[in-house]
Amino acid sequence: MAIALLCVLVVPAGWADNQNLELTDDRGATLRLTSAAVRPAAISSFGADVSLALGIVPVAVTDYGLQGVPDYLAGQLKGVQTLGPRHQPNLEILSELSPDLVIAIRRYTEKDGAHIESIAPLLALDLISLPDSLRAVDLAGRALGAHEKAVALNGEFLERLKKLAARADGNPVKTIALLTSGSETPFIYYDHFLPTALLEKLGFDSVGGHPNPENGIPLGYRISLEALLELNPDIILMLPTSRQRAFTMNPIWPYLKAVRGDRVFEVPHYWKEGAGPIARERILEDIERLLVHPSEAVADK
Repeated sequence: MAIALLCVLVVPAGWADNQNLELTDDRGATLRLTSAAVRPAAISSFGADVSLALGIVPVAVTDYGLQGVPDYLAGQLKGVQTLGPRHQPNLEILSELSPDLVIAIRRYTEKDGAHIESIAPLLALDLISLPDSLRAVDLAGRALGAHEKAVALNGEFLERLKKLAARADGNPVKTIALLTSGSETPFIYYDHFLPTALLEKLGFDSVGGHPNPENGIPLGYRISLEALLELNPDIILMLPTSRQRAFTMNPIWPYLKAVRGDRVFEVPHYWKEGAGPIARERILEDIERLLVHPSEAVADK
């Protein structure tokens, strides 16, 4: 199976005296920095992830409510101020901390963008697809004065992806669905969402299909159990939820091939926001276990 690797344009990002660094984020907005940021704040797991991967501890991070900061980063974020959930960060606390950069998910900060920019330069990112991840790591590396390391992280990730794809080449193609939601109707992710895109590159066929261009946030869509049964994936992966998954109580659920074959796995929370260098490496590790040792769960069922 061939794999098309994505290239990141490498441009020197040296800091010159009395010269601003100009970056264009995913809003198309230009932010200007007079020196590398050393006190970033993260309105996203990505912001914390990329900062830590580049050797900088952020001054503030968003959390998952009662679940706290992301488990996979918690050990490195002890004592770091939390801002509350990413969709409703506490901007008063953010202002008090005086960050010199805010790294955020674009769709969660559009309504407060002007307020955030009055506090610090805002790097607002889409963080949906693999190209989004590569570009975001590159931009964050420039802003944090660690561009060479960011380029290296992207290159190492793509090389690992290429090697893993070569191992998967020739394996029988299995269909797969990535689901979330605690309601009666699950949400299924499109095949360009970062984790499903990685699955596609590693020999799986994501049944969520291609993004609908009419969807303002092309992540995925609600799918009925009847429609899911029609697609009938070999494997179902489910993002964690704090609520009971009502759709698994549907009488159709036991008839799904993945359920009958005991091929339903819960994946860790970083699959939902996996664009950071640390998270995406962990996602590859999870997929590798699924590929090499299919009898081992990616996480607890």
